[in-house]
Amino acid sequence: MSEPADGQKHIYLVDGSGFIFRAYHALPPMTRKDGTPVNAVYGFSNMLFKLLQDLGENEKPTHLAVIFDAARKNFRNDIYADYKAHRPPAPEDLVPQFSLIRDAVVAFGVPSIELEGYEADDLIATYAAEARKRGWKVTIVSSDKDLMQLIDDDTELFDSMKNVRIGYDGVEAKFGVTPDKVVDVQSLAGDSVDNVPGVPGIGIKTAAQLINEYGDLDTLLARAGEIKQPKRRESLIEHAEMARISRELVRLAKDAPVEVGLDDFTVHEPEAGPLQAFLDAQQFRSLKVKVNHHYGHDLAATDPVSDAVTVEKTEYVCVTDMDALKGWIKAATEAGQVAVDTETTGLNTSKADLVGVSLSIEPGKACYIPVGHGVMGGDLLAEKPKQIDKAEALAALKPLLEDPAVLKIGQNLKYDMSILAREGIDLHPIDDTMLMSYALDAGLHGHGMDELSSLHLDITPIPFKDVAGTGKKQITFDQVPLDKATDYAAEDADITGRLYRILKPRLAPEQVTTVYETLERPLVPVLSAMERAGIKVDVAELNRLSNEFATGIQKLDEEIQKLAGRPFNVASPKQLGEILFEDMGLKGGKKSSKTGAWTTDAEVLEGLANEGHELPAKVLQFRQFAKLKSTYTDALVAQVNDRTGRVHTSYHLAATTTGRLSSNDPNLQNIPIRTEEGRKIRKAFIAEKGNVLIAADYSQIELRILAHIAGIDALKEAFEKGTDIHAMTASEVFGVPVEGMDPMVRRQAKAINFGIIYGISAFGLARQLGISRGDAQGYIDAYFERFPGIRHYMTETVDGAKEKGYVSTLFGRKCHIKALTDKNPMKRGFGERAAINAPIQGTAADVIRRAMIHMPAALEDAGLTDVRMLLQVHDELVFEAPEGLAEKAVPVIRETMANACAPALELTVPLIVDCGIGKDWEEAH
Repeated sequence: MSEPADGQKHIYLVDGSGFIFRAYHALPPMTRKDGTPVNAVYGFSNMLFKLLQDLGENEKPTHLAVIFDAARKNFRNDIYADYKAHRPPAPEDLVPQFSLIRDAVVAFGVPSIELEGYEADDLIATYAAEARKRGWKVTIVSSDKDLMQLIDDDTELFDSMKNVRIGYDGVEAKFGVTPDKVVDVQSLAGDSVDNVPGVPGIGIKTAAQLINEYGDLDTLLARAGEIKQPKRRESLIEHAEMARISRELVRLAKDAPVEVGLDDFTVHEPEAGPLQAFLDAQQFRSLKVKVNHHYGHDLAATDPVSDAVTVEKTEYVCVTDMDALKGWIKAATEAGQVAVDTETTGLNTSKADLVGVSLSIEPGKACYIPVGHGVMGGDLLAEKPKQIDKAEALAALKPLLEDPAVLKIGQNLKYDMSILAREGIDLHPIDDTMLMSYALDAGLHGHGMDELSSLHLDITPIPFKDVAGTGKKQITFDQVPLDKATDYAAEDADITGRLYRILKPRLAPEQVTTVYETLERPLVPVLSAMERAGIKVDVAELNRLSNEFATGIQKLDEEIQKLAGRPFNVASPKQLGEILFEDMGLKGGKKSSKTGAWTTDAEVLEGLANEGHELPAKVLQFRQFAKLKSTYTDALVAQVNDRTGRVHTSYHLAATTTGRLSSNDPNLQNIPIRTEEGRKIRKAFIAEKGNVLIAADYSQIELRILAHIAGIDALKEAFEKGTDIHAMTASEVFGVPVEGMDPMVRRQAKAINFGIIYGISAFGLARQLGISRGDAQGYIDAYFERFPGIRHYMTETVDGAKEKGYVSTLFGRKCHIKALTDKNPMKRGFGERAAINAPIQGTAADVIRRAMIHMPAALEDAGLTDVRMLLQVHDELVFEAPEGLAEKAVPVIRETMANACAPALELTVPLIVDCGIGKDWEEAH
């Protein structure tokens, strides 16, 4: 690399320790043939090579060095003994890779520096300061926010994984202050990751406001008594010394006693011999190919650690004898990971039978193990084909599928886990490509295998209809001939394995590893157990309700026909539109641009009903009765499982943008519980004899999260005191006393409270409350005037979403919103409302996910293993418990749900959980 044309020298200082952990967490386990783990070495080597490659083509720095941490303990531990005390030790399989990573740096011809008693950041700060004294330009390659304090006119931070360069503006966007004040802000806010205490109750935003107002930390602490907010003032006075200590912890040393000088960091190309020897020793074939192409070295390929996801030819085999099966099991065990897929007779896990299992260990190679083909006979399979006995095959597979040392990779593994659980196999540990995609790209596209395969691999998998047919001629998979079944099933496992090799490395650099590891993957076995448990329904009660709804439908039909003045089909939207807007001449009708018929959806009918028109109001009731009958009372009876006598809903983890679960067969998320008829449906969900149901529901969780996110002190105080939040809002907005409040006024405030969460418009609020749009706008204006922080939150959230394309929950879940950039103003407005709501609804969804994940262990620790979690519906969990254990279970359930955020997040409002016990779901409320 030549020196820059302007003569100014340019040094790149690489945060080697940051590279190590990014590489380790980004890649799945990977070993050399001798068993040495090398995933971090491989990832680090790729990252370093990519940096060198890019710099050789673009920046052309004159000097470069990689800086490492020498040890966990350093001079900061003498200042504050608990510094970084919460950090766990390095993972066991990472420790032997540290020395190999140092070897990688040497092999690539790059100087590396570390120094006992100092962190890598201190050495970077020291070298950066010296380089600036000499007039050099400095680029620090890291994503560590602590290094932002070093930025100046000729010093920048470069996140090479995201290809983002951060200067003054980036620092101000992150900390709200200029780089020279970052240390003061961090001293106040502290750092939970490094266990820097800071000042309790002061976050980054507040710290930035204070430092900008008072100039620096010392001035602020000296004048702390002038601060108007009592809690803030008291905290600063009480913890002033801790703030000063925190400053010593976060301030980087610029005078570390380094022995190697800047002049020793001159950039030069690596020598071919040492680099080839290193890559050969680690068995990094594909990296050698890339290095050879870039430097022109003659680096012949050797045995690989497989890192390819594309293959020229696939090899799919059908395994029909035990010797072949044992060979695959042995290979998977040695590899330490295997892609797994099951084939069954249907999609309902409580009814489907296992037909076969497919495995893939490396790209392009997979096998299918049939165990249930031709069992029931059929036209295509007149005779049962040769296959391993099901019991023998599963007995051989069970140790592999339960081996804690072998990672099982799948696509929507909850399904396979449930199927295998019925066969006595506990599938673990797992990784799920569907959930990886969901954590990475929620809102951008679907996460089914066909779509992911097309998107990431440019492969269109064999359609199910090509092997099983369609319509009335469609057969179940047990009747598919083995040659077709093998190609179809083995391809599924192969593609899943290839998707894993693409998606897993993205998690860490795109900062969603924690979301995947704490909110997605651990929920899989929990939901699988819930689905298998199911819930009992009272068939007699459902039949009675079905008859009741049928009678109600007939009566309403007669009343509607009478109001219309002529017979028509009430269930026909077209005929209804003609009655309303032509025969009756009602105003406000609009025709569909596609069909030319009058629109008669729920929004139109509700608007007419609110204006006092009786016919549309009765049609709404007619439709509700019809839906309750068809969707629930009739369908639930048909969905009772013959084997268990219960209904088993199926939960979808990756169906919504915000992290909320959805369900089907039956869909329990849409039971209209606000109506008397809807509540009757809940009454049909009952406990088994000798048991009761426990319903545990978060109270107003989304409003509580809004109060926390937007920092609304009045709302937070109300929640802290247990005040009626809607009455308080009505009092604040409308200026009326809580005592003796008109229930209608409280209802209006409740509508605003919940409407604000969804970005409600004046039109929407007017329609909901049956008031004029002008009055509704007045209510909204008064609300924002009383709670300006909410409008600030909404504006800031929408602006941020437009800039990034997504919003985030408090737990880091990314919710992408494509409608924000839509050319259609209506769709764009929908996107803005979605952006406002998603962090709130998404955080609430994350909270209940965490509660569900923690619940099994909490119940087990309390000796309540007979208490089973059955259902999750929005903000509610439903349990079944023996009558004698219910009272003991309630406080465990309530505490687990109330503390679901800990320790990842400390909300500034309490989470309240309402619990009830009853023989049926409605009674439990």
